[in-house]
Formats: sequence, structure tokens, C-alpha cells
Amino acid sequence: MRFALGLEYDGTDFCGWQSQANGRGVQDAVERALSTIADTTIRVICAGRTDTGVHALAQVVHFDTEAVRPLDAWVRGVNATLPPSVAVLWAQPVTDEFHARFSARARRYRYVLLNRAQRPGLLDKRVGWYHRRLDVERMREAASHLIGEHDFSAFRAAECQAKTPVRVMQQLDISCVGDLIYFDFAANAFLHHMIRNILGALIVVGTGKQPPEWLAELLTKRDRTQSAATFSPDGLYLSGVDYDSSWNLPVGAGSTPFI
Repeated sequence: MRFALGLEYDGTDFCGWQSQANGRGVQDAVERALSTIADTTIRVICAGRTDTGVHALAQVVHFDTEAVRPLDAWVRGVNATLPPSVAVLWAQPVTDEFHARFSARARRYRYVLLNRAQRPGLLDKRVGWYHRRLDVERMREAASHLIGEHDFSAFRAAECQAKTPVRVMQQLDISCVGDLIYFDFAANAFLHHMIRNILGALIVVGTGKQPPEWLAELLTKRDRTQSAATFSPDGLYLSGVDYDSSWNLPVGAGSTPFI
């Protein structure tokens, strides 16, 4: 039997999603909890791997098991054995054709940036921070150059293992509430550190050090060394995964961050 799960987690104390030799991946915690409930070894596949320090409001995974348990056992039972910073939001039986990664149409991320002179206190590790005032309109103009299908080599980490740097950016919206700036991304998939590298470049534009057209130039050059530094992971959230409605997944599969 195959099940899909919706998860949320605080990535602060984990070495990213992927299983680690030291057992400090979010995947390790989830698999240990599921294996306890199933009384057998469980392995999960996720919709999108998150890096060290990155959070999730709507991660989706699937797993196979022959263990027969009430559906609630995969939620409340698993939550009882998970660390406090990880929680299952919902569980749904699916057919064997469902795949958390390959069935996804898009992944959505939100980066929350505190833009004020003082560093965060209450929101430490929950938001990114930049101390100088940023020009949001300039960043919006720069972001518009990234919409559509492009080679994102200029924003790709050196250790990225993706077969191609070409991605389709479906959304890059920038909005503000007080001193918080929200960057909402949606794409068919993302390269390693792609969002954090884009954010670093947008901040360079927001400070006035480069014009908005600089991002279009970076796309054309396809040279990571010509772009900006990778920005902090602290304010980055996997905020949703889009699937065809035929899978009938709960609304929480595409929820948005609370922050």
C-alpha cells in the first residue's frame, strides 16, 4: 500500500532533508518514526529536498508498506514519535502510480526577509535579514527577467547534480508587510541553492549596486562566478507542492507559510 504524507518542519537543527550518515537529516527522523509505527523499515521519497537550515510548511512524501494501520496512526501516531520540530499534517492513501517527486507539477517556496537596521530577535532563524533599506520596485523589475524557461547556470551551486540547468520559473512575486519582504517563487523544479543565489542577486539590485537588467545579463552569461553570493537559508520555506487534482490530496498539500 502506498501513502502520501504532508509534513512541516523547522530545519534549524537538521542537516537538510536528505538522510545523513549521522542521522541528522529530516528524512532520518521521519523514517525512524514511520518505521516505529509500522514495526518494519520504511523509506520515504520527498517532493523536493531542502538544504541545511531551510524550513518546510508543506513538504510531501510517499512511502510503501504492508503494515495495516488506521489512517490516523500515520498522523497522530507518527507525530508522537517525531521530534517536536517535525510534524505530519495529513496522510492519504494513493495508488502506486503516485510519486511525490515525479508527479509534482511545481514546487513553491517563500523567502521571508527582515529589512531593518536591527537584527532579528524573536524571529531569529525564521527570517533572513538585511540591514540596509532595499528598493523593492527595483527588485520587482529585476525579478521579471527570470520569469519563463531559462538556463539558470548563473544561480546554480557548484555541487548541483541536476542533469540540466534549464528550469521554468512560473512565479517570482515580491511583497511587503512592514519591515518584512516576502519573495514567493514557483517553478517546475529548482537547482541546488538556486533560490538563495537569486535572492543574493536581487538584494544587490535592491541596494542600487546593479541595475535590474543585471539579472538578464547573468542569465545570458551562465557563469555562477559573475553572480552574487549565496544568501542565508534562515528565511526560506518550502511552502507548497502542486499536483493534479485527480490525486485528491488534502488542501494542506499546497498551504502557505504562517509567517
